[in-house]
Amino acid sequence: MTARKRKAKAARAEPLTAPVEDYLKAIYAFERDSGAAATNDIAQHLSIAPASVSGMVQRLADQGLVSYERYRGVRLTAAGRRAALRTIRRHRVIEAYLVQALGYGWDGVHAEAERLEHAASDTLIDRMAAAIGEPVTDPHGAPIPTRDGTIDETPHQSLADAAVGTTTRVVRVGDEDPGMLRYLDALGLRPGAEVTLTQRAPFDGPLTLAIGSATCQVGAALASRVLVAAAGDD
Repeated sequence: MTARKRKAKAARAEPLTAPVEDYLKAIYAFERDSGAAATNDIAQHLSIAPASVSGMVQRLADQGLVSYERYRGVRLTAAGRRAALRTIRRHRVIEAYLVQALGYGWDGVHAEAERLEHAASDTLIDRMAAAIGEPVTDPHGAPIPTRDGTIDETPHQSLADAAVGTTTRVVRVGDEDPGMLRYLDALGLRPGAEVTLTQRAPFDGPLTLAIGSATCQVGAALASRVLVAAAGDD
């Protein structure tokens, strides 16, 4: 075993710090969407300097959690992916527990989960999940990884890309903006809702939607934050 491999094995035996978990979560999200994470994207997402990201990426590589190739970006190793999914599981189970067991609104749980996800043990998270019936998604529709690290990564189109005249079912919405969540809730655009796109104005104009018996208009930017599947799909 090389010195670098021994160092990586020893590092993995130690609990990961909150900043490391935040990096791994961010890399997972970028890798899922575009195949790899650019250091500038990570820096912007975490609101830190690119130079700091470069240093952390090197440390994560030394720990065997990521691989990095210049001009090709950062990718999680198998160990890094497992660690990222553990943190994501903690975050999303906490959100679901706060809504289902404690009566929080879906617009108030993301920030709470961001704080709690680094302190909660996996045992506590498992008990929280069991107490609310082992949910498979969080309140915003994001899939919850299982205890063994599997996750539903089925891609979905955004409402902004739906064809006029089609009826879709809301699967997931962005969770980081409480004001946006309150607005979506007022419109009825929650996971499970069926939505018909009846009209699309030209030149990036608003989309006209039928949600039940109600009609509303939303901008393309907001519609892009709503992921949908064909109505009737599981």
